[in-house]
Order: sequence, then structure tokens, then C-alpha cells
Amino acid sequence: MRITITGKNVDLGERLKNQVNKKLQKLEKYFAPDTEARVVLRRGKDLEEIEVTIPTKAGIIRAEEATDNFFASIDLAEETIERQIKKYRSKLIDREQSAPAFSDFLMEEEPVQEPEALKIVRNKRFEIKPMDPEEACLQMELLGHGFFVFLNAHTEAVNVVYRRRNGSYGLIEPEF
Repeated sequence: MRITITGKNVDLGERLKNQVNKKLQKLEKYFAPDTEARVVLRRGKDLEEIEVTIPTKAGIIRAEEATDNFFASIDLAEETIERQIKKYRSKLIDREQSAPAFSDFLMEEEPVQEPEALKIVRNKRFEIKPMDPEEACLQMELLGHGFFVFLNAHTEAVNVVYRRRNGSYGLIEPEF
């Protein structure tokens, strides 16, 4: 696993970098060797925050933790990622499916030209793999987002699952 560490309002010393590398190396068994992990360390007014993002073919694994010191935040982020992976894999096995292998990074981000009246600040492109709505809900939970765009394996159409205010899930099936 390749690990990229950046800091915002923090001096990245060797001890801190070594601790991040040590913790994330424990997760290598779940990913392909060329998987890239991006780590951002931020020092806020009262908290020291770590954000770990690991893009894979199966989705994005992400953890964000903030405590009063970086070392505790790193420990919590590593535990969060491992817990997400185990939860995802066990849910797939419970549904009598084999868990997909987390593999190499296939996501790319591109800056977008800003139109005059409308300002798009971020554009993401990613490969959409066919899946059923239940698996899309799992991916959405792994990302910690309120919605997830996917290719419905049953209808072969682009769909969106989203989390409703009452905690249940909704499915949007556009008609063209």
C-alpha cells in the first residue's frame, strides 16, 4: 500500500509519519499492493484531526477522527477503517455472496472549468460497477454519505440510493 501523508497547520515529524505508516500497514492485508491511501492531518483550535481515504474498485473506505492528540486520532482511524471493512465483508457473506477483493485505485478527480453563473467546485469521475440496491446501501454507509450513485444490476440503469430522514433508505430510478 502506498501512503501519502499531508499536513495542514501541523509540522509532520518523523515520529508522526512513522506512526501513521505503522497503523496503516496493518490494513495492507485487505488491499492490493498498489492501493493508495491518502492521509491528511489537521491541527484545529482544540482538536487534532486525521482523515484517511482509500479509494478501491469496490468503493471508497474513509475515516475521519479528531481527538486532543494525533496519536489517539490515528489509532481511532485505523480501528474505524478495519471495522468498516469487516462489517462490509460480513454483510456480503450473510447475503450469501463472496466479498469482492479490494483492489487498485481506479478513481480520478478532475478540476472543472467554472461557468460564469454556476460554480462547480469539485467534479468526480469513477467507475460504476453493477450492484443491487442493498449493496449500494452498504457502499453508501462505508463512505458515510447521504446518497450513492450506482448501476443497478437488475435493471441495467443508473440509480441513486439515499438515506431518508427517518433512517430508512430510498431508491431513485430515473425514467428517460
